Amino acid sequence: MVSLISRRGLLLLPVLPVLLLAGCNTVVMNPSGDIASQQGRLIVVSTLLMLLVIVPVIALTIWFAWRYRKNNTAARYEPDWDHSTQLELVIWGAPLLIIIALGLLTWISTHTLDPYRPLSRLDADRPIPADAKTLTVEVVALDWKWLFIYPEQGIATVNELAAPVDMPIRFKITSSTIMNSFFIPALAGQIYAMPGMQTSLNAVINRPGEFDGFSANYSGAGFSDMRFKFHGLTQENFDKWVQARKAAGGHLNRPDYLQLEKPSEKEPVRSYASVDQDLYHAILNRCIEPGQMCMDQMMGGHKMEQHHE
Repeated sequence: MVSLISRRGLLLLPVLPVLLLAGCNTVVMNPSGDIASQQGRLIVVSTLLMLLVIVPVIALTIWFAWRYRKNNTAARYEPDWDHSTQLELVIWGAPLLIIIALGLLTWISTHTLDPYRPLSRLDADRPIPADAKTLTVEVVALDWKWLFIYPEQGIATVNELAAPVDMPIRFKITSSTIMNSFFIPALAGQIYAMPGMQTSLNAVINRPGEFDGFSANYSGAGFSDMRFKFHGLTQENFDKWVQARKAAGGHLNRPDYLQLEKPSEKEPVRSYASVDQDLYHAILNRCIEPGQMCMDQMMGGHKMEQHHE
């Protein structure tokens, strides 16, 4: 009886991870945005391709251990066996084919899911309409909070983000001090935020709901509370959300930003009814304080000097 139980337990080992994960409903594998959905499928396909080698190896290891155990006198004893051309072809050929398939899959998906690439579809069944508008959001990683500026709507929020369902979103991302990482698992993969540099992310949310966003890169004492809520809204509800932020009042200018930029933990959600038009440009080019030369002006002057030389 013990031997039978042991054999059944060994046979279950290859499928144990699948059984353990069967009841999980992870956001990464069940997202609400098309980009994240494609990334989730890429994880599944890549895992299945690798399991084509891993599962047979595990199964054969268990079979060999059982087949050639000490008390199995019926097993054939071949001490002089050392080579099989057919076995060598299987051992080297199968992994080589899988590596080629993974390489092609990675190359195609790397270009298709490039975060800087404008979207070509809303989801698998709907291309981007010719008259589709794109929502631009300027993202600033602060210590330890997130600032979101909506240049077209003229508002700004702290630790709260919203976008209409089925509308392409273009995030422009930077940081005020150190490197951070902007990540909404339900929407798309993580994108780094770096001071003096701008990264981009193009994405779309396909279902209404409230989703978690956070920093995925350790950045100091308040890192664990550097979280925000992302709201996927209908167009009507998004318009109401914008109007509510405008009605709340408040203006975000450079002096106010310098106060906001100071390190703080567990910062509550807040909003600004208006924001200086050039604030994000000044943050990106590190010229918030009076008298500072912007990096783009500095680089422009340097190029002019090189041209004259």
